[in-house]
Amino acid sequence: MTQSAPLLSGEKPELRHGDVFVITLPGHHDQADDGPSPSRWAAAWRAVMVLAALALAGHCYRLHYYSPEVAARLWGEGWRWSAEGASSSSFLLPLYTKKAGHGAGVKASTAALPERFVLQEFVLLPPLICRRYYTSINIGNPARPYFLDVDTGTDLTWIQCDAPCTNCTKGPHPLYKPSKGNMVHPKDSVCQELQGNQNYCDTCKQCEYEIAYADRSSSAGVLARDSMQLITADAEREIVPFVFGCAYDQQGKLLDSTTGTDGVLGLSNGAISLPTQLANQGIISNVFGHCIPADPTSSGYMFLGDEYIPRWGMTWVPIRNGPENVYSTEVQKVNYGGQELNVRRQAGKLTQVIFDSGSSYTYFPREIYRNLIASLEDVSPGFVHDDSDQTLPFCMKPNFPVRSVDDVKELFKPLELQFRKRWFVIPRTFTISPESYLIISEKGNVCLGVLDGTEIGHRSTIIIGDASLRGKLVVYDNDENQMGWVQSDCTRPQKESRVHSFLSRALHSQLL
Repeated sequence: MTQSAPLLSGEKPELRHGDVFVITLPGHHDQADDGPSPSRWAAAWRAVMVLAALALAGHCYRLHYYSPEVAARLWGEGWRWSAEGASSSSFLLPLYTKKAGHGAGVKASTAALPERFVLQEFVLLPPLICRRYYTSINIGNPARPYFLDVDTGTDLTWIQCDAPCTNCTKGPHPLYKPSKGNMVHPKDSVCQELQGNQNYCDTCKQCEYEIAYADRSSSAGVLARDSMQLITADAEREIVPFVFGCAYDQQGKLLDSTTGTDGVLGLSNGAISLPTQLANQGIISNVFGHCIPADPTSSGYMFLGDEYIPRWGMTWVPIRNGPENVYSTEVQKVNYGGQELNVRRQAGKLTQVIFDSGSSYTYFPREIYRNLIASLEDVSPGFVHDDSDQTLPFCMKPNFPVRSVDDVKELFKPLELQFRKRWFVIPRTFTISPESYLIISEKGNVCLGVLDGTEIGHRSTIIIGDASLRGKLVVYDNDENQMGWVQSDCTRPQKESRVHSFLSRALHSQLL
């Protein structure tokens, strides 16, 4: 036991491991124990409650005054502190919808070509022009706005540039004009981290790269470094540096997919992604989230940092570590209503699930996909499969006029992805409502917005696209290696207090 010295006026107590609180309760002096009584039991219960409250308060106090080294040991290296001991900032960004010709890529692997670094990705190619989501970011000095597609399946943020531009689409804003000082040198640590150990261009003066897609479209450019203007959670403007791709040569169907925007915002957990760059500089915690409204005509929001994570109601699942920098986890069952869609030979096996905001549609492995179609045909006797409708692979003609999903959503059941229960008790389910997987074609048919993943090389992986993410706030926490979601109308982001941040991290640490 240690004894604390008297405190001077205004001095803060220093709490250490091993410190003991001595509590004296009124009416409890040293005397013989005459046996338990109701009043003694009540007093003892009050003492326990006081001790618990003090222990929690002391624990939170220690969290606030721990040194950065101790904090890093408690929360991990991703938890960063400013010079004043306060947590990092958070930034709020708008989220808009647009029309697009194709879905964006799902990262598959990396490979090198003799002249440029290549990020090789699968590109999702649904045949319907559908909605996708983008945000607006101000870049440069003076800052100019650029519209970027929000893509959690892509590492590198890239913007169409006049470098000069060999082949660019006509975006909503003038091409970004880099200066010579903005170019990243091949020997720069960022370039070497992006390219790995493949130092194949010692004579190059710029860090070149190329993003190649499975449909043979591509985007080539060089790395640039410039400032970006963001809005903090306190509505203040902050200038932060970041590295991005200055794209000057787009080829193939990619030219159609970026119509209406100026580039792509890379939000994966790779080292070159925007959240990781900001976190490595201590600007934010390595956390971000997006809230896509259920109404595709409404605007939502996204945030960088951890100050907009809801206080209650989040469902969390662990992020699965793997060679690809994607947000994946594992699911036990896939149900249509109460009917399990997993095939018998896969029963008990875990299926990988990737959350990809850059994909417009959701993809199931072929066996689950076919079982879903069979279930839809069984529960929809008034609908007939219409092969002539090429909007999507599976469309049904109803026996009554249909103008929107609202006319038929009550006839269908939700899709449910069931994850392992938390602490073996609390269920964890990701629910996709009929409005988030059904699409009405121009013919008035009801089409399934879930596609066969085997056709894009994902035989045993589920891809959750942005259509299935609507009506939810989804959070990607790279510090805690977890992602979560909660139902939301996505109209009003709520900034959470820092006190709750300390408490939640303390409880999370103790429970794990």
